[in-house]
Amino acid sequence: MTASPPETYAWGMSERPPGTTDADVEQVRVAAEAARTASRRLALLSRAQKDAALLHLADALEAATDEIVAANERDLARGREQGMPESLQDRLRLDADRVAAVADAVRDVARLPDPVGEVVRGSTLANGLQIRQVRVPMGVVGMIYEARPNVTVDAAALGLKSGNAVVLRGGSAAADTNRATVAVLRRALADQGLPADAVGLLEGGHGVVGALMTARGLVDLLIPRGGADLIQAVVLGSTVPVIETGIGNCHVYVDAAADLDTALAIALNSKTHRPSVCNAAESLLVHRDVAGAFLPKALAALAAEGVTLHTDERSATAAEAAGVAHDAATDEHFATEFHALEMSVGVVDDLDAALGHIRRFGSGHTEVIVTEDRAAARRFTAEVDAAVVMVNASTRFTDGGEFGFGAEIGISTQKLHARGPMALPELTTTKWVVEGDGQIRV
Repeated sequence: MTASPPETYAWGMSERPPGTTDADVEQVRVAAEAARTASRRLALLSRAQKDAALLHLADALEAATDEIVAANERDLARGREQGMPESLQDRLRLDADRVAAVADAVRDVARLPDPVGEVVRGSTLANGLQIRQVRVPMGVVGMIYEARPNVTVDAAALGLKSGNAVVLRGGSAAADTNRATVAVLRRALADQGLPADAVGLLEGGHGVVGALMTARGLVDLLIPRGGADLIQAVVLGSTVPVIETGIGNCHVYVDAAADLDTALAIALNSKTHRPSVCNAAESLLVHRDVAGAFLPKALAALAAEGVTLHTDERSATAAEAAGVAHDAATDEHFATEFHALEMSVGVVDDLDAALGHIRRFGSGHTEVIVTEDRAAARRFTAEVDAAVVMVNASTRFTDGGEFGFGAEIGISTQKLHARGPMALPELTTTKWVVEGDGQIRV
């Protein structure tokens, strides 16, 4: 029996995801097949061609600022009517400055090295065969994400630079913004003679998501970005390979040997710089030996920034001494990614207790130790199981842009293929190229 080609995409009736209609299947099939065709064009582009295209996309986004911001205002107005929390509104909001920042991120991607064609390793065998492992595009990358319109542009830019077409399914909260942004990107691609289908946008509800999750053979990789429920639904329900971008229940641990002024600055920045994002700190852990000197000042500073404090029994004493409002921290608080000006606080007996707390409640995203003790820092970095471990630095630096990667496609908390901020190399796979001059195996 002849095997079906990889492009074949069909479900038996019993295999169709629950709630998925014929229309959902057809929409995903059409978008994914168009993306597959576009990806073959993209894979052949030179770096100069891709970089020129990216710069044109950035200019087109800035030129369409009014159009994009107007669409975003419609989304925000709808969100406010539906009671959307302010933290989610912050993620959703685009103004002229944020559009300019998104465009600048595209220009940053243009300046980055092109991973496609990079030789990962190679050698000449004893029989004269020359073998090399080279980076190649994935092909078609699907994205499922929530109210983060910047992801639309980041995915398109990183996809183009790495030679991949992208099929996007953004959350309904950002529907107008995503529609307007993708229209700008597709026009800009077509203006340059490039396939507009390099960037596709899916419309619809859970049925479309289910269809995309099971589009094995047409979609090569699926990346979810959003809350824990979304990510787990995609990880557990997808037949397409998935890179898991986990939640960010990040900790700042203030060690006994910490510089307390440094610790205060890091704790404040980690929590309050932009509390709605996944690299904001959600828990503050303090060694008992410095709790008395550090916590009253730190809790007062956090409260002054509007942070709601959930304190364990020992840190509650410091909150009372500082005269700040607080309530009793529960395991649920310590396990929660707040996405808001809200923080759980605990006092630990030693480094071992801090490590144990992080093992129990951490999400594998970013963990910070503030210390001047090199031995404590070495133990922390060696024993904490997270994508990013930092010493004397804010959690907010876990970001593809801050790492020098340009925009990022997400922050992976899994261990296979990619971990931490994912940028261009993580959107490639490899193939082996073997060159000979007539060798045969005997």
